[in-house]
Amino acid sequence: MTRIALIPGDGIGPEVVEVARAALEAAAAAEGVDLAFETFHFSADHYLETGETLPDVAFERLRDGFDAILLGALGDPRVPGNEHARDVLLGLRFRLDLYVNLRPVRLLHPRLCPLATRPDGVERAIDIEIFRENTEGAYVGLGGNFKKGTPEEVAINEDLNTYRGVKRILKAAFEHAVENGRHRVTMSDKANAMEHAGGLWRRTFEEVGAEYPDVERESLYVDMLAMDLLRRPERYRVIVTGNLFGDILTDIGAIVSGSMGLAPSGNINVDGEYPSMFEPVHGSAPDLAGSGTANLMAAVLTAALLAERTGAPAVAGRLEEAVRAALAAGISTPDVGGAGSTAEVGDWIVRRAGERS
Repeated sequence: MTRIALIPGDGIGPEVVEVARAALEAAAAAEGVDLAFETFHFSADHYLETGETLPDVAFERLRDGFDAILLGALGDPRVPGNEHARDVLLGLRFRLDLYVNLRPVRLLHPRLCPLATRPDGVERAIDIEIFRENTEGAYVGLGGNFKKGTPEEVAINEDLNTYRGVKRILKAAFEHAVENGRHRVTMSDKANAMEHAGGLWRRTFEEVGAEYPDVERESLYVDMLAMDLLRRPERYRVIVTGNLFGDILTDIGAIVSGSMGLAPSGNINVDGEYPSMFEPVHGSAPDLAGSGTANLMAAVLTAALLAERTGAPAVAGRLEEAVRAALAAGISTPDVGGAGSTAEVGDWIVRRAGERS
């Protein structure tokens, strides 16, 4: 029995999580996999009503009672400081030590991206796994302001990198490459401008990479890699980088794959001590909530990633195949060229995911 906690969240989150759950249930039933769900209503509504973000008792239940967490999205203009989103999303990432942010970049249909075909007419096979360090870097909140609000204001944000943190994300990337037959790992930094952090990443990359002699390795500055992802994305197999650069590169990757509405992600506890947390990349999009136009495919692909990482690859395969089939049949929401509503596209994908072979 796989125990899954649902946090639908804000904006379009509840709409896409509902479809992802139904698709997971359909695919799991077809494969004879048992799932159990429990919903946690931590959201802007909950925060505004109660003042709670993520109480300790709920955190402990999420930590100890589940195999995975599926998060819809967090963010609401009624909470301009994003207190609830920070405490739930970043709180779970840090407190559960989810140090790998894994974002697959796969082109699911060639019509979705102008990069799908090379200038010589050959179709590109775009299939990249990006490993973003998730618990260090510029997002740890170190720094501050001096003389804030004055003409003399000084603002400092510090980029924290530790040998332990860098080594373990690099090792996770190489292990993934070996386990999945991916022949190259690309590490990205900005060592020419950030010599101390970049130097740590480069030295550690060579140290860890030497343990995997059958995997080719290369280091690229982040600006060079960003450019090359748009020039020849088919070249890359596994990319590993820090928190800030990973945030930027994965958004580029989402567009290379066709749309932010198709981008899944997983916040992974590699050791399996705590549950991993899975979330679509697109965010809460409050302006689309209730419009019937939200793209649910990223949530379904995120559910596929969840299934894969919790030991149900056949369920994952069903979910990804259902999304691919929907795109091939032109059954999609307007952001990826279709005319279907969230409910219509969701119903089609759920039926497809549950079809008996």
